[in-house]
Amino acid sequence: MIKIGITGSNGFIGYHLCQTVKLLKNEFSIIEFEKSFFEDPIKLDLFVSTCDVIVHLAALNRHDDAQVIYDTNLELVNVLISSLERTNSKPHLIIASSIQEDLDNMYGKSKYEGRILLSDWANRNGSRMTGLIIPNIFGPFGKPHYNSVVATFCHQISHGQEAKIESDGQLNLLYVGDLVWDIISKIRKEDNSHRLELAYSNQVKVSEILNLLKYFRVSYQENGEIPELKNRFEKMLFNTFRCYMDFTNYFPRKYEKHADNRGEFVEIARQGVPGQTSFSKTLPNVTRGNHFHTRKIERFAVIQGKALIQFRRIGTTKVYNFYLDGAEPAYVDMPIWYTHNIKNIGDGDLLTIFWINEFYDSNDSDTFIEEV
Repeated sequence: MIKIGITGSNGFIGYHLCQTVKLLKNEFSIIEFEKSFFEDPIKLDLFVSTCDVIVHLAALNRHDDAQVIYDTNLELVNVLISSLERTNSKPHLIIASSIQEDLDNMYGKSKYEGRILLSDWANRNGSRMTGLIIPNIFGPFGKPHYNSVVATFCHQISHGQEAKIESDGQLNLLYVGDLVWDIISKIRKEDNSHRLELAYSNQVKVSEILNLLKYFRVSYQENGEIPELKNRFEKMLFNTFRCYMDFTNYFPRKYEKHADNRGEFVEIARQGVPGQTSFSKTLPNVTRGNHFHTRKIERFAVIQGKALIQFRRIGTTKVYNFYLDGAEPAYVDMPIWYTHNIKNIGDGDLLTIFWINEFYDSNDSDTFIEEV
């Protein structure tokens, strides 16, 4: 069992890495880290001496004073090295640096010098070290106005705010989930590349991203349609966009009923992507689900009976509750990285239609069990 510690585990990349590693519990275990450890030598030494691998992600990205960014990031590296030396620990060090190493700014300078300091420490002590030069990262739960322009645009568009383009340049983008698996592969291979530039997966203009997000808002958020997603990048961007929505004020979404002398007709979903549709009958007081997905797009539509649909973001405690009644057919969509369930809270059978954007594959189900 490889023991992994992640500094900055509550940050954007750290959250995704930590939660993904937890899914691989037969191979890895997480050594918990808190930001306060950097100010407590005893706790930091215990953390450092316990880890087989330390992924150093903690850093300051933005501040009004560029010197503060530089000083903070170098201080974090120096504190970490001091602890390594005090405890005579030799873990595999992995540092997340940036393509901004090559730019003339204090953030890039701090990332470059921090990587060199850790490289020198590894050379002196015969320890493995991986220095990752990372392109622009996007994905769910990035902090608007801090982590990336994608996070900022997703927040603004999903909340009906105006989004402005300051410079319509090309962005070299890598999805955060792909970065996480890159890091895991370096751990498995016991990599010792002190400077390793990671390839981006998509090169997209800022205006293209903004136009796609506006399309998602109209087709999905306003019209309730699953948009046409032409490639993997658009699917990842759509899943990212969905996670910035205000679920409390959006779900459940009621369907439009068409009634005549024959009865009623309700359209469940319009979608521009392939998928799988199924239905279930659930007995009173029975709960289905309690699992989450990391890439799938899924819709629960209640057409008969009464249901409670719940979801909770992995690693957090806030639970969203949505009450649906087949007398007024409605749906709730499941965001990625949110564990979810559906419970029959009525006296009769609950009939639910499920739509998901890909066929079930038992060898790659993207389905992970966790109670809401």
